[in-house]
Amino acid sequence: MSEVEEFEELRPLLFSIAYRILGSVAEAEDAVQETWLRFAGSSTRPTSVKAFLAAVVTRISIDVLRSARVRREEYVGPWFPEPLLDDPYQDPSRSAELADSVSMAALLLLERLSPLERGVFVLREVFGFGFDEVAAAVGRSEAACRQLLVRARRHMEAGRPRFETAREEREELASRFFAALRGGDVAGLRELLAADVSMVGDGGGKAPQLARAVIGAENVARLLASVLPRMARVGVTFEPHEVNGRPGAVFRDRDGRVLHTLALDVLDGRIQTIRSVINPDKLGHLGPVADAWAIDREVRQARRST
Repeated sequence: MSEVEEFEELRPLLFSIAYRILGSVAEAEDAVQETWLRFAGSSTRPTSVKAFLAAVVTRISIDVLRSARVRREEYVGPWFPEPLLDDPYQDPSRSAELADSVSMAALLLLERLSPLERGVFVLREVFGFGFDEVAAAVGRSEAACRQLLVRARRHMEAGRPRFETAREEREELASRFFAALRGGDVAGLRELLAADVSMVGDGGGKAPQLARAVIGAENVARLLASVLPRMARVGVTFEPHEVNGRPGAVFRDRDGRVLHTLALDVLDGRIQTIRSVINPDKLGHLGPVADAWAIDREVRQARRST
């Protein structure tokens, strides 16, 4: 097998590692490309190509994350990861770990970790690399990596919900949610929402977004039921789609351009959190991006004319 073939076979794994460390599709793709350049420019062949490439992409991602953290501290409004519709790496033996680790909630928990803790946690806990491989990747001893993993697990467990909902139940509840959303059914929406549900948007100051989180089943249900019909009148449509391994949807303008994504966190049989990503900088990998400001003006105009 040629170098190119070996690399392309491992590309999905490398992207998935980088994305979980960085929370950015664009930055993950850049990290994978830089990994290829280093692999192609290497004069020696590693004993394990998989371990070598995983180590390289991890080190690159950790370095990028360190600089990205400064930018995220200056970010306007809530920061969410770039939405991922399909995880390219599939491993049946680790399907549960992979699915859980790519959710918006898990990626936001990973933000609490230091870059080193994040790298160790992703390699060991999510992808099952040995401590010797993890240590080589992050440039620390195996003993230090074990300590980093203990701290990372502690932070992650402290933020995890107590009652997860099974996949089948999540999908059934999401189906009912989007049906109620299409119909502007306040009562139907309210029934599916947790009492303390929150709805939060990430516009990054580059698109219309909620001034603050909307809290409570009644408030969220009424907001959703009132806003979507107005958006539909100016040609906005949506299609349900998994977003980061959880129920969600992609909203588009009348020309099919991506307006925003919506992701649902379902806990204990109710929708606990609704996260919208509308920052255009985070949507380009999904296709042509809509002008959210123009749509907002159209919606406001349509509202005044009714």
